[in-house]
Amino acid sequence: MKMLISKDEFNQLKSRELILLECHHCSKQFYKSKSSVQMGLKKTSGHTCKFCSHGCSSKHKTTRKLVECFQCKKKFERELNRIKNKNFCNHSCSSRYTNTHKTKGNRRSKLEYWLENRLNKKFSQLEIFYNKKDTIDSELDIYIPSLSIAFELNGIFHYEPIYGEKKLNQIKNNDYRKFQACIEKDIELCMIDVSSQKYFKEKSSEKFLDIIIDLIEKKVDSTVGFIPT
Repeated sequence: MKMLISKDEFNQLKSRELILLECHHCSKQFYKSKSSVQMGLKKTSGHTCKFCSHGCSSKHKTTRKLVECFQCKKKFERELNRIKNKNFCNHSCSSRYTNTHKTKGNRRSKLEYWLENRLNKKFSQLEIFYNKKDTIDSELDIYIPSLSIAFELNGIFHYEPIYGEKKLNQIKNNDYRKFQACIEKDIELCMIDVSSQKYFKEKSSEKFLDIIIDLIEKKVDSTVGFIPT
């Protein structure tokens, strides 16, 4: 809500005293009691203190405005009451932005950490990136720029509806978009099914390491002027 008084002035008022507000839709000024405003501040929806009337509240919900997607810069329409500081035209753009700018949290598995350690020792001359997010605007588990090859370690969530069919379809769509993005960047993306590993064990992880090493060595052999370790 838009209050036309300062916070200090608001705190000094009694509960029944009126406060001057501005309508979110028509910008008309109107009054509400301090107690009504306090109740309105506790609510996440409703027109009580945001709008001068039910009519403005209804119009605000249906009126659309042209905005720009924060990720792809595409122009699209959105209802006024849904406009935020960062607007996205679809879930894909929202996810890409979140993945690219993520600064907290850690979703890496024990398998990924183990593979990183082994690959860095095996290919010490190669620059290998792990969980790189800015190459295709989406996360790549393992990426080697000099060889234009990347690897994705796909667990059980990529193949079975653990959290429902809708979530599975979203994951599959994201995998497809990631594959297409790699094609556009001329990157060979190798998706490795690791769903058979229920719990991390070095013994069961060796087969995944062998697959990655074999593919890297084939790439190295086909790359002129590179001498592997």
